Amino acid sequence: MHPLSIPTWIIHVSSVIEWIVAIWLIWTYGELTGNRRWWGLSFGMLPALVSAMCACTWHYFDNSQALEWLVTLQASMTVVGNFTLWAAAVWIWLDSRNSKTAANSFDAKPIKSER
Repeated sequence: MHPLSIPTWIIHVSSVIEWIVAIWLIWTYGELTGNRRWWGLSFGMLPALVSAMCACTWHYFDNSQALEWLVTLQASMTVVGNFTLWAAAVWIWLDSRNSKTAANSFDAKPIKSER
């Protein structure tokens, strides 16, 4: 018997599946818009996925002392994932600010007639 209840396992596994779907959807959005910064966000989500998979693996093997290193890896990937998600969000934000500035500089201006 594993230490986690069935409802807890359902939450763990569904969270991992949801995260994978979110990565795929964000990647697809990047393809559709042609904005590679969204691809950066999907890559930035990978360390958090590794973290979640470490936690599920450790629990699956009944929190074995032999796999204690998975806890350290999980914590490390959480920290790395927080930074990669932050960096990707900043990259998208900066791009959106630059895009707005560029769009504003090319706004149509009324032409004055020479009458």
